[in-house]
Amino acid sequence: VQLQASGGGLVQVGGSLRVSCTASGRASGSRVMGWFRQAPEKEREFVATINKSGVRKNYADSVQGRFIISRDNTKNTVYLQMNNLKPEDTAVYYCAARHQHETAISGSAEGYSYWGQGTEVTVSS
Repeated sequence: VQLQASGGGLVQVGGSLRVSCTASGRASGSRVMGWFRQAPEKEREFVATINKSGVRKNYADSVQGRFIISRDNTKNTVYLQMNNLKPEDTAVYYCAARHQHETAISGSAEGYSYWGQGTEVTVSS
């Protein structure tokens, strides 16, 4: 499975941005997906996860109420809509996919088998 993230960029505080992650390869559209981020000189952290059908979701406390994860399985794409952005949201955002047989959503990076290359989001004040 190959994951291609896109949509990052520069946005002002309070603004919005949507990043996307398109999967290709074997069974790419039938996996639990997640978004993680890594800011400069910080550890990678969980942002959001979504199950295969798109019904179950979970968010990090830091983004709850501001970010929305969704998916379009007809396009093998997962989205992260980011609203009311803050300077502390500045990071490289990575999408990740769990192994095909996994059905539970997960906030642990160790639970994901495939990773995209990342897309950079910068929030300026």
